[in-house]
Amino acid sequence: MADEQTTAEAGAAQAPEQQFVMQRIYTKDVSFESPATPGVFRQQWQPKINIDLNTKSDKIDEEGNFEVVLTITVTAKIEEETAFLVEVQQAGIFFIKGFEGETLRRLLGTAAPNILFPYARESIDTMVVKGGFPALMLAPVNFDALYQQALAQAQAQSQAAEQGEATH
Repeated sequence: MADEQTTAEAGAAQAPEQQFVMQRIYTKDVSFESPATPGVFRQQWQPKINIDLNTKSDKIDEEGNFEVVLTITVTAKIEEETAFLVEVQQAGIFFIKGFEGETLRRLLGTAAPNILFPYARESIDTMVVKGGFPALMLAPVNFDALYQQALAQAQAQSQAAEQGEATH
């Protein structure tokens, strides 16, 4: 019994400690443009909304801190005229220890953006309202699905490139 406990403790001691800790959340960049004002306010408000999401991450030191930046760009157009364009770069510093390879990439591409998204969404809504437009509450985003989609797309491009090289 004592031997079993010692073996279990030794196994636990050998397993690397895994940590994922949010250190800080901050706004890296914000931009709001409304080039068609004040004329756009006289038009019926039925805009075509386009939303572009992007994430990037960088290791910022050797202790395991990473900066993750979620960029959301929203463009609202009435016919072909831009009513407003808003962009937010919401960033965070995350301490990540004990994760490698695909697991680390998945944390940086899904878990961190999931934490940052509500902050970016609130900033966008606030800027749109202060710009004189109706509130814009972005729907939740499934970053896990987007990550899987990006992996599948990268794999398809890689396979297409390999097939292209094989035919030459």
